[in-house]
Amino acid sequence: MIEAADITEDAFLGGQLRLMQKRSGHRAGHDAILLAAATDARAGDRVVDFGAGVGTAGLALARRVAGIRLSLVEIDPELAELARGNAAANGMAAETIVLDVTAEAQAFASNGLSPDSVDVVLMNPPFNDPARHRGSPDRARHTAHVATEETLHAWVHAARRILRSNGVLTLIWRADGIAEVLAALSRGFGSLSILPVHGEAGRAAIRVLVRAVKGGRAPTRLLPGLVLNDESGLSKSEVTEILEGRAALPLVEP
Repeated sequence: MIEAADITEDAFLGGQLRLMQKRSGHRAGHDAILLAAATDARAGDRVVDFGAGVGTAGLALARRVAGIRLSLVEIDPELAELARGNAAANGMAAETIVLDVTAEAQAFASNGLSPDSVDVVLMNPPFNDPARHRGSPDRARHTAHVATEETLHAWVHAARRILRSNGVLTLIWRADGIAEVLAALSRGFGSLSILPVHGEAGRAAIRVLVRAVKGGRAPTRLLPGLVLNDESGLSKSEVTEILEGRAALPLVEP
């Protein structure tokens, strides 16, 4: 059980979303909010957030798109409990499932996630390269940040299994790992849209947001990059609108 002193309450989406999260370990940030803003969903869609943590991305999406049927999948029982409480505290309906994303199909099905049953999956997998990134001594933080060679393929495979035909997967990954993303999506996904994310103007991208369609056949689109900060180091107004939940990213179809 998490002690109250180990919990903070933080505001997201310009105060529209208030989340309880652990003071130490992995903490929600811009990546989760950008992922939510890049995710295409409609009222009535069944949406699953893989590796949901305290629910940041899934709940941010639910705040923007009312009426989705949201499931938050998280391996850490303590984080899952916080996600459950966060959904309730923000007046949102969300199912919380304690499950390893890399588990077999039987485990997914026993938790109500049968093959071909989901409209949208969003995910922010651990993506730091262990060969170049010193993992945190905090076990939960290490799990949330550091990938193995099989991480992305396993997560994409799980998404492909539960998505319906023409279902949509949206993910965020480090920009220098785009080749890994394309390789993982080469089996079963198409109609890719890729949005590079730059920390500063004139610098290389630090993230990529990718939208992929199960069974899609349209050509891949490389979208103009999103720059988080202008040359003065201040957040751009369009980025502020996105981070405050007042706008979606171009990966969301009109």
